[in-house]
Amino acid sequence: MNYRSKYNKSPKLYNLKIGKVFLYEDYIITEFDEGVDVNFKNFNEISKIIEENFENRAFGFIANRVNSYSINLKDAKLFNEKFNNAIAYAIVAYSDLTKRIIEIENHFFKFNKQVFTTTDDAIAWVEEALAHQYADGYNK
Repeated sequence: MNYRSKYNKSPKLYNLKIGKVFLYEDYIITEFDEGVDVNFKNFNEISKIIEENFENRAFGFIANRVNSYSINLKDAKLFNEKFNNAIAYAIVAYSDLTKRIIEIENHFFKFNKQVFTTTDDAIAWVEEALAHQYADGYNK
């Protein structure tokens, strides 16, 4: 899938064991495979991509939930601690069931999170959040 960024830069695509990652300059978009149980251990490949490309600077994360998958909520604390420089976490939900699942996840994850129905809206929100963060001099 091609995503439109206002920066008009093509992403680098990673085809990983648990799904696809589209890497942009300041954020990533994930599309996890159908039926995957995302946990801290199998997220390792994505962790390395994040560490190598964002180090300690602010970044955005967009979960494009085109497929149905689960997130191991027992690992939420590990995700919160590991990615404290994720300042914008957008989720693109395509069904009411997914939106209800996200409501449950909200009790476990501490990210600045918004839910959208289109990737364009999610990208715009993440880019705006990052622009504000950089304007405010974010530097962890």
